[in-house]
Amino acid sequence: MRITGIETVHLGDTPFVLYVRVHTDEGIIGTGDTFMMAEGLAGYIHGRAAPKLLGRDPLEIQRIWTMLYDRDAARFGGQGIEVRAISAIDVALWDILGQSVGKPIYQLLGGASRDRVPIYNTCGGPAYGRPPLEAHGRPGVLEDLWAWHNEPEALAHELLAEGITGMKIWPFDDVGLRNEGLSITAAELEEGLTPVRRIREAVGSRMRIMIEGHGFWRLPAAVKIARALEEYDIEWLEDMLLAHDIGAIASLHDQTTIPVLASEYLVTRHQYLPLLQRGAADIVMLDPTWTGGITESHKIGALADTFGLPVTMHDCTGPFTLLAGVHLALAAPNATYQETVRAYIRTWYRDVVPHSVVIQDGAILPPTEPGIGTRLLDDVLRRPDATVQVSKLS
Repeated sequence: MRITGIETVHLGDTPFVLYVRVHTDEGIIGTGDTFMMAEGLAGYIHGRAAPKLLGRDPLEIQRIWTMLYDRDAARFGGQGIEVRAISAIDVALWDILGQSVGKPIYQLLGGASRDRVPIYNTCGGPAYGRPPLEAHGRPGVLEDLWAWHNEPEALAHELLAEGITGMKIWPFDDVGLRNEGLSITAAELEEGLTPVRRIREAVGSRMRIMIEGHGFWRLPAAVKIARALEEYDIEWLEDMLLAHDIGAIASLHDQTTIPVLASEYLVTRHQYLPLLQRGAADIVMLDPTWTGGITESHKIGALADTFGLPVTMHDCTGPFTLLAGVHLALAAPNATYQETVRAYIRTWYRDVVPHSVVIQDGAILPPTEPGIGTRLLDDVLRRPDATVQVSKLS
């Protein structure tokens, strides 16, 4: 089998996502996606990666990963666009491998360690993260961002009725942006604690609450927030600090009883290793299409397991990232959660793939289709907002 084409698809409706399709001479097409700076990603894929990939055997997945990472990302300091592009390509190659042998990817990673993957709901709406950034001020169907600001009790009850027992919110972000992460007053602390308290008063301990920080805080304020949250039985504190400052994360970890999670902002096992060696985190989060694809994510999961830590998979990206995480979580003995955004799954994911995941009683069931488990719908490439670029084997 040989790679005959590399195709990128960028949709104006979801400009933060880039889809990557790898074509082969046997007619098998593998697909991945990744996130942010889509134009730059496409430029790297067609200008740099495609010339190296065309004509190669797509089943030499590790060899291809090493070639792209060693010659580009590691050599020239490209830990952003290059690694995300490599990640999407890698997922597409695993998709090809699975299709070629008629097996879902998780079976090729050693088989299932569990029969389903628990989920939590990241409480954004259908347009969460899409420019212009979604506002808090409009209620509507699946507008979970509005709901946790305004009706957190109702949202918690609604999620529990669906069997979802975990919800992630970010009640301190507005203050962090306003104060540049440097300080937080007693009144501002109360502002952030209010939805947390209301959820606890409404549903008690039946709902697990995850707090996202988006890296907006400096250490003193982050410690103050953590200590104020301790009485509310928080599942974890996620990225209160930017992930590159491992010393600060370790200091936060040592000053709170809440488990500290880090971080989908890290890429490759080389950045996760110092975090683990320092004992800075209690839980490891990774995003398979940011950190190096399925190939590298599988290694990071094993690395975390070596340190006795659980892993959880990130997805605020796209349907192929979600499924890549599910396959990894099914195979990893130390996986605890797959992040989901129910508003994504029930709206725009359905516009681009014929099926993504099956959720039952708060957990995702194993995909049954070979490879990644889905594909781009045929009409996606013909959409008026689609920009399609193809590099072909001459």
